[in-house]
Amino acid sequence: MTASALTRPGERERLTVKLTQIDWRFTALLCVVAGVGGLMLYSVAKGSWTPWAANHLIRFGVLLIAMLCLSLIHLKWWFRVAWPLYGLALFLLVCVELFGYTAMGATRWLDLGVTKIQPSEIMKIGLVLALARWYHGSTAREASFHWKLIVPALMIGVPFLLVAHQPDLGSAMLIGLTGAAIMFMAGLSWKIIGACGVLGAVTVPPYIMFGMHDYQRNRILTFLNPEADPSGTGYHIMQSKIALGSGGLLGKGYGLGSQSQLEFLPEKHTDFIFAAVSEEFGFVGSFTVLACYIAIILIALRIASLSHSHFGRLGAAGMTATFALYVLINGAMVMGLAPVVGVPMPLLSYGGTVMLTVMIGFGMVLATRVHRYAELPKGHGLF
Repeated sequence: MTASALTRPGERERLTVKLTQIDWRFTALLCVVAGVGGLMLYSVAKGSWTPWAANHLIRFGVLLIAMLCLSLIHLKWWFRVAWPLYGLALFLLVCVELFGYTAMGATRWLDLGVTKIQPSEIMKIGLVLALARWYHGSTAREASFHWKLIVPALMIGVPFLLVAHQPDLGSAMLIGLTGAAIMFMAGLSWKIIGACGVLGAVTVPPYIMFGMHDYQRNRILTFLNPEADPSGTGYHIMQSKIALGSGGLLGKGYGLGSQSQLEFLPEKHTDFIFAAVSEEFGFVGSFTVLACYIAIILIALRIASLSHSHFGRLGAAGMTATFALYVLINGAMVMGLAPVVGVPMPLLSYGGTVMLTVMIGFGMVLATRVHRYAELPKGHGLF
């Protein structure tokens, strides 16, 4: 009998142990939300699996397997890939500035011939891992109030500015807010938080008036008064509010939403699919979907808290923060509580790029759960 044959039973046993450590409740909740998304995409396509529902479910199935495979990867490999992945994402963002692909007035993609990639999505993963790696090697004082905080500030600020310049305000907001959330969770001093709040209050209004593109500024003004132009810039928010309100308590019924079925609701398969859920299933249906999202976030944060390594805690919490911000921004946007910025509802909306980002992030969260006792070396070095 060969040596490799002798090791196979042990390897199978270790794999079985790892599989038992995966949080299957968490995985089941992801399947529920993605399944609801598939059913809603079938509905808004007027009872057809094409062009959205079938692709959505197939894509989720493939990425679900990928997520489970990623969950088996030891945290040391996530730790080692943090700096290279961040560096690659930053390099690709610079490449977008130099020779990116332009569509719909924005330069957000790189055309590789066979496919197009959006480097800002890679940055959402790379930034979380890199910040977790940085803070893993930092002391509590360095994380709270120290001149070295300029390093994570630059790690967040540079990609934020590059993505905002594309322009992609939604992704820039996610990058900036996710980075800020990680700095807060790492122990940032309240003095700095207060100073940043004051600075934001002073600089944001001039930026809105003089730094934004006209269409971005119009989105802000429309958010403040959508009724001023109900058939123009305020159309999206007005129709979304009509869909939300017309659903009532129990909704109009599956496939019977007038706003989505009669083409009044814009982007019904992406940015405003949650409005379609509310119209067809009412308050009860939309609350149930939000409850699933809240459960996913709470379980993921619980997983993060169990990690013995600071990298695992911050990495898993950062991935969860990205997901939570998707839900928060889209929900607020659909309800008219935030400007329309093109942020989809994760796993519910149609779109492969966001689903890929979310599922890779949750692969890291589950890897933190499976390898929660892993101890990682300190220091900021590349290896």
